Amino acid sequence: MNESNRLPAEDRFSLNPMYLFRWEPTQDAHVLLYPEGIVKLNRTAADIIEHCDGRSGAAIVAALQARYPGDDDTVATGVYKFLEVFRAKGWIRRQA
Repeated sequence: MNESNRLPAEDRFSLNPMYLFRWEPTQDAHVLLYPEGIVKLNRTAADIIEHCDGRSGAAIVAALQARYPGDDDTVATGVYKFLEVFRAKGWIRRQA
């Protein structure tokens, strides 16, 4: 993703209230529950959704860079890509 196409780092994100994020033992994974069904999340998606609690994109990136040290640019790019996808799917939303 091109740096200029990224969501603004200061934008804050939260889970859409229509969804419930939780660990589901029967799925052996984190899931998003909503009235029409369930979305089983992979580990990366769950790690990012877990941080969508009003934090800024920059704060989410920093937390995940600390959790997964290594190539900070790769982590940042991946987080912003996931945030864009999650927002497009309606799972998360920007806070005012």
